[in-house]
Amino acid sequence: MQCPGQDSRYWDANAVFEAACPKCGSSVEFFKDDSSRKCNKCGTKMLNPHNDFGCASYCPYAAQCLGSLPPELLAKKQEVLKERVAVEMKRYFADDFRRIGHASRVARHALAIAEKEECNPAVVEITAYLHDIGIKEGERKYNSSSPRHQHVEGPPVARDMLIALGAPQPLIEEVCDIIGHHHLPRPEETMNFKVLYDADLITNLEEKQKDAPTPAEHLQKIIERSFLTRAGAALAAKVLLKG
Repeated sequence: MQCPGQDSRYWDANAVFEAACPKCGSSVEFFKDDSSRKCNKCGTKMLNPHNDFGCASYCPYAAQCLGSLPPELLAKKQEVLKERVAVEMKRYFADDFRRIGHASRVARHALAIAEKEECNPAVVEITAYLHDIGIKEGERKYNSSSPRHQHVEGPPVARDMLIALGAPQPLIEEVCDIIGHHHLPRPEETMNFKVLYDADLITNLEEKQKDAPTPAEHLQKIIERSFLTRAGAALAAKVLLKG
């Protein structure tokens, strides 16, 4: 038996309505069970304004349900994914608040650099949260948190997390690639890698400053020779030299 709410025989006058196209302002007619409609005048695809598409921001089957997703939902999916990655990172590290704090600061610096550089902010932020995710396995297997163990152990952990969260495959591959060598820049690197590298370096230098302060002249030399992006070097000077 079909649900009466979905059976058009039981619809009332509110089941058909009109909404203004956000691009040209023309009237677009909707039936209440439409997920989307195209404006007859300009061709803009509109979501049904009376429906709640919150699930589409995280459901891996949203494209099959709604067809090709409009830009606003794609952006929302990325925002939700980033938030869920942050939650999973914190859950994974549990009570290791130092590493949770480190990852969160790297993400914050990465986003600040990303605003000034041509990169993919979603890849950058997600990688920032997960860049050190291999530390636990490195310590468990080898009693070591060295970069070489992180590079080996991190990608499988990150991959499992991202697959479980329904992340798109290209994003998973790039994030895992960066994690797998995030301490060791290759001769040719993507801007996504460079932004993550610089954000991590700023955070590491911040943490070292708290433990054993370095003279400003020495920090200036590090900033001049070690950063891969202009925005990263500028942010480092602002954060570390209070400039």
